[in-house]
Amino acid sequence: MFLKQWGGALISCTVLLLTACTVVDLDENGKPVLPADPNAKHSFDNLTPQQIAQQTWQSRVIDAANQHALDASSLESKLTASGEKPESYFVHLETPVTEVNTSDEREQKFTVSINGKPLVIQVGPVIKGNAIRDATGFVFEDFTNQVQFAQLSRVYNREAVKQLPKIDASWVGKPVSVRFAVTLNNGTAQNAAALELKQETQP
Repeated sequence: MFLKQWGGALISCTVLLLTACTVVDLDENGKPVLPADPNAKHSFDNLTPQQIAQQTWQSRVIDAANQHALDASSLESKLTASGEKPESYFVHLETPVTEVNTSDEREQKFTVSINGKPLVIQVGPVIKGNAIRDATGFVFEDFTNQVQFAQLSRVYNREAVKQLPKIDASWVGKPVSVRFAVTLNNGTAQNAAALELKQETQP
């Protein structure tokens, strides 16, 4: 009698447990496919810098630059307040080009004016600095090692160049819409790197 009662209780408990379970899909190996924890820290341990860039370019660079870019006034305020610790930001400006420098085929750049102060923006094919990577908010602790962190910056810079048009002296004096990343340090703007660049229609 005791065994029957115990057995019935066990079956009831099993039924309750199964009823409470959520049905989980299985992968091709029969293992459960669990949803990703939205609060979990993204791990790049087993990814190459190229793979990291492919996964994050749209969300961490393009979307962020579209949604959070500083305008000229905000950039000027950040520039004035900048200290010894470098800080990088995305910026969007609509402004005339004051100078184009293509004498070095590997390091082409153009200049715009921010409240009367020149700002040089790189268009590659070689882009110096880490402005794009650092404007994303990534920090060294997000990565496996310093090499991976440094290489991601170079991959981002190369990716940015792919999106840009060729510039020449004919751009001088013409208004452009330019979205870029820049590093601010001790009141100076450094290593500005273009992400999107196009000529605007003159009124």
